[in-house]
Amino acid sequence: MAEKLRYSITLRIYGEEKIFGPGIAELLERVDELHSLRKATMAMGMAYSKAWSIIKTAEQSLSFPLLISTTGGRGGGGAELSPQGRRFLQAYRAFEQTVHDYADEVFEDMFGQDDDR
Repeated sequence: MAEKLRYSITLRIYGEEKIFGPGIAELLERVDELHSLRKATMAMGMAYSKAWSIIKTAEQSLSFPLLISTTGGRGGGGAELSPQGRRFLQAYRAFEQTVHDYADEVFEDMFGQDDDR
């Protein structure tokens, strides 16, 4: 019996360079959950400096902030998604889902198997 076929699609958004993809999307989702860029990077096993660089590059290319950060103090610092960052993340995830749904349909039509992505 033949192996069950499957496919993989990774969506990235480019300007002059890569701006946004699954890694930064996950990072922003973790910041939204944990209210801290540092905690998000720790949860992902990512260097804080790398995360900060990725965010800054994306913000420069998009011309809006993805995060709103507060510095430490009595209540401690933190981060949250900016309104534009939240909308962009939601649009990216919706686009990603739409592409995957369409790809599942086309894959089934072309190869006659359901996808288990």
